[in-house]
Amino acid sequence: MSGFAFCRDRSLKTGILIVSHSKLAADGIKEIALQMAGEDVVVEAVGGFEDGSLGTSALKIIEALDSMRERCSGVAIIPDLGSAVLTSRSAIDMAQFGAKVAVADGPILEGAVLGAVEASLGSPLSRVLQVIHEAAQLRKVG
Repeated sequence: MSGFAFCRDRSLKTGILIVSHSKLAADGIKEIALQMAGEDVVVEAVGGFEDGSLGTSALKIIEALDSMRERCSGVAIIPDLGSAVLTSRSAIDMAQFGAKVAVADGPILEGAVLGAVEASLGSPLSRVLQVIHEAAQLRKVG
């Protein structure tokens, strides 16, 4: 597969790609993130294998990233579990997506919501990744 450069249009925003072992979980997290951030931010979700079983697919990740390249200045991938991280990294390497795509280190739900809100403000990929990482520090009870 050949690599590509993400669009250099400065008016485009950072996108969020949710990668889960479950299509239902990925779609639900996408729904929540869009409800909180608004429809102006690009949030995509992939989950499960092509046959609908649980797992992560590098091919699905590559296809999602490819569909985001013209709509986003960069993409933060938020995986759910360890093997989703490995699959996401493999997809980035296989398709040679480069520096405009990065795997975020943060909780999938809180990270997706806060990252999408930050992206909706027009923040660059580096800031969106930072916000996703900081989401791990959020306390749910006093």
